[in-house]
Amino acid sequence: MADIELNRMRNGKRKQAQAPVAEKVAALRWVRENFFSTIGNTILTVIIGVFIIKFIPPFIQWAFADAVWGAQTHEVCRASEGACWAVITEKHRPMLFGLYPYEEHWRLVVALIVYVGAICITLTRRFWHVKILVPLWIANLATCCLLMWGGILGLTFVETQQWGGLPLTMVLFTGTVVFGMPIAVLLALGRRSHLPGIKAVCVAAIECMRGVPLITILFVAVNVFPLFLPQGLEFDVMVRVMAGMAIFFACYQAEVIRGGLQAIPRGQYEAAEATGLGYWQMMVRIILPQALRVCLPGIVNHIIAAFKNTSYVLIIGLFDILSATTAVMQDPLWRLFTIEAYLFVALIYFIFCFALSKYSQNLEQWLDQGRR
Repeated sequence: MADIELNRMRNGKRKQAQAPVAEKVAALRWVRENFFSTIGNTILTVIIGVFIIKFIPPFIQWAFADAVWGAQTHEVCRASEGACWAVITEKHRPMLFGLYPYEEHWRLVVALIVYVGAICITLTRRFWHVKILVPLWIANLATCCLLMWGGILGLTFVETQQWGGLPLTMVLFTGTVVFGMPIAVLLALGRRSHLPGIKAVCVAAIECMRGVPLITILFVAVNVFPLFLPQGLEFDVMVRVMAGMAIFFACYQAEVIRGGLQAIPRGQYEAAEATGLGYWQMMVRIILPQALRVCLPGIVNHIIAAFKNTSYVLIIGLFDILSATTAVMQDPLWRLFTIEAYLFVALIYFIFCFALSKYSQNLEQWLDQGRR
């Protein structure tokens, strides 16, 4: 018995000694399969490796090691060889809030906190209920409009032409998605309709809007649309811009949703009809949930594009965060540090888009649990 136990202990030690070798072999195999599996992958790996070695260390040296941080003067930045992040400290308020009155910036900060809080609650699955989300967004929109417009409760009235920076970007993005998604669903259903009149109208609307640039849509909404209104009737420029961006977004999104509808097997339609469901009940309860799950990556892709498209409002005189930064950096004292300002704006765009992309991936995994 003692010999058997001794042999077991020796075999266990041999296995423990061999484990690191197996792990090394597996690691080498993974590297070979992912980076050097073909001649093309090997060349690409070498090119990327050379790029990393050549450019990343100098960038880290410039952006962090030699950088100027905190509240410093432009003379200190000019004397430094690194990045001047002091320009963010100096110019962050006009960059983030645009032409909005300086003494009223606290209202925009509170509005952004309320807005981000509503977004976080909406993205939490435990709160996915109509009785929670509808009152939440009604209260959220009312609070944000009250803070940004003012005019009551002792708040100074601020016209929409003075809105700018990050709050303007979020307002345009939210309006585009909230109003554009229902229109996109209706256009997708209309394009697949068996009624020739409805189908023709939806096809014409989708193809016309997708056939022109967004800049043209904004120009028409701001300068051409008022010419067709009766005298004395006028819509705020923000409403017109938001409507144009929402319709443009809806026409692109409608094609994505139509692809999801076409991916649903015909048996699903027949089974829903066999249970006695009407057209709208069948779509809302059976077809659309499956179609939206299928085309979720495409939907999120267009939502991210809608967030970045808000920068086009510069051509109609509105200053989102990107155009506000461009205007602010015309200051001759800080003009040399435009790169740092744009990197700051790029980081804001990246954080939002990356967070939305990761949330979409997690949502896809959660939706696939039932099928697995």
